[in-house]
Amino acid sequence: MMHRALFHHGPAVVLLVYTLLGSVLLAVSPAASADAPAPAATVDLTTEAGVSLMQAHWRYSDARIVEIPFRAPDAQGQPTGATHITNDILPHAGAAEFDDSRWPTIAPGSLREPRGPGRVSFNWYRIDLTIPQRIGGFDPTGASVWFEVRVDDYAEVWVNGELDRTYDQRGGSVVAGWNALNRVLVARRTRPGDKIELAVFGMNAPISDSPTNYIFVHEARLTFFPEGVAPVAVVPHEVNVHVERDAPEIDQIVPANAKLFKVAEGFEFTEGPIWLRGKNALLFSDPNHNTIYQYSEDGQLTVFREHSGYDGADIAEYLQPGSNGLTLDRQGRLTIDEQGRHRVSRLEGDGTLTVLADSYEGKRLNSPNDLVYRSDGTLYFTDPPFGLTRSTSTSTIGTRQPKR
Repeated sequence: MMHRALFHHGPAVVLLVYTLLGSVLLAVSPAASADAPAPAATVDLTTEAGVSLMQAHWRYSDARIVEIPFRAPDAQGQPTGATHITNDILPHAGAAEFDDSRWPTIAPGSLREPRGPGRVSFNWYRIDLTIPQRIGGFDPTGASVWFEVRVDDYAEVWVNGELDRTYDQRGGSVVAGWNALNRVLVARRTRPGDKIELAVFGMNAPISDSPTNYIFVHEARLTFFPEGVAPVAVVPHEVNVHVERDAPEIDQIVPANAKLFKVAEGFEFTEGPIWLRGKNALLFSDPNHNTIYQYSEDGQLTVFREHSGYDGADIAEYLQPGSNGLTLDRQGRLTIDEQGRHRVSRLEGDGTLTVLADSYEGKRLNSPNDLVYRSDGTLYFTDPPFGLTRSTSTSTIGTRQPKR
C-alpha cells in the first residue's frame, strides 16, 4: 500500500459507471454537498477496460472449512490450555503478497456469475492494481483512492495484507448487512506506478440458516478524489498478527495471544520513533514527506517539524529528503539524521539547529540514517545512500561504515 501506519501495537458519493463499446466512461461531477464531494474519476473493475487500465486481472478460489488443533483458554482467557480441535477457513488469502498464481483468472464481466458450492460456503476474489499515469483527463498523482464492492451476501476486504479492525464499522472492511456496500480507503497521496493489493472474502449467508443460493459480486470499483487524505490518528484498534511457532522457544518471547494496535495511519514511510517522557508523546519521521510527527498519549497527531531533512528548491529530486533516525542525548535534546541535508544535527532549546557532523575525511556525508548514543555520550550513526537524489542514489556512491 502507498501509505504506512503507525502501530502501538468519508463520506461517500457513488458515481455511476457507464460502459460504451467496452470503454470506461470517466466523469467529473459536481459535489452533492460541501461535505460530500463527488470523485474526480471512477474505474469500474467489473469491465475489461477498467481492469486493463489498472494493469490487473481478477483471480478466484473457493475457500473451505478445515479442522485444526487449538488450545483452551487459561485463567486469563489466553489460548495456553489443553489442546482441542476447532475449525478454520483456508486459504488465508488476505495475507500480503499471497501467492495466487495457481488460481484461475476470471473475466471481469463474470464477477456477477454465482460461485462456490452453495449453502454454507466461502470464497476469495483477489486483484493487484497499479495506479496509471492518467485516468481519462484526470492525473491521479496525490489522490486518495477508495475501493467499493458489493457482494451477495457478505464480504470482508483486505488491503495490502491488512483487514481494518476498527470497532463499530458500518460497511468498511467488514460486513454491514445483506448485500451491503463495503467502502474502504486503500491509498493516500498516490503516485503513478504505486501498487494496491486487494482481497475480497465472500460469504454465503445467513450462516445460521444456510441459503440455497451462491456467492457473486454485484459491483466493484475504485473512486479517486483529487486531494490525498493526510495522516490521521485513529481510534486504537487491533491489526492482524501471525506468529510462526514452529520453535517452542518463541513462546518465551511472544505471548500466546499477542496483540498489535494501530493508532495512526496515512504515512508513506515511518522511521526513527523516540519517546519523549516529559511530553508523554512519541516523535517519528516520515522521510518521504519531509516531516516529523508527534503522537501524544491522549491520541492527538500533530506535525512536530516540517522540512525535517531538506528545504532546497530541488526537493522533488529526492526519494527521501526528510529526517530519518531520531534520538535524545543525555540532556534530552533531540538529535536528527537530516537525509536531504547530508548531516546530523541537534535541536536546541531555542529551536535552532547545531550541526554535529556533515562530512568525513573531507567528503560530504551521504544521508545519515540510524543513530544511537552510547552511555558515555558518544554518538554513532550510519550513512547509506537512501536519501540521495534520484540520480546519485543509483550511481556508484557506496555506503560508508558507521561513524562516531
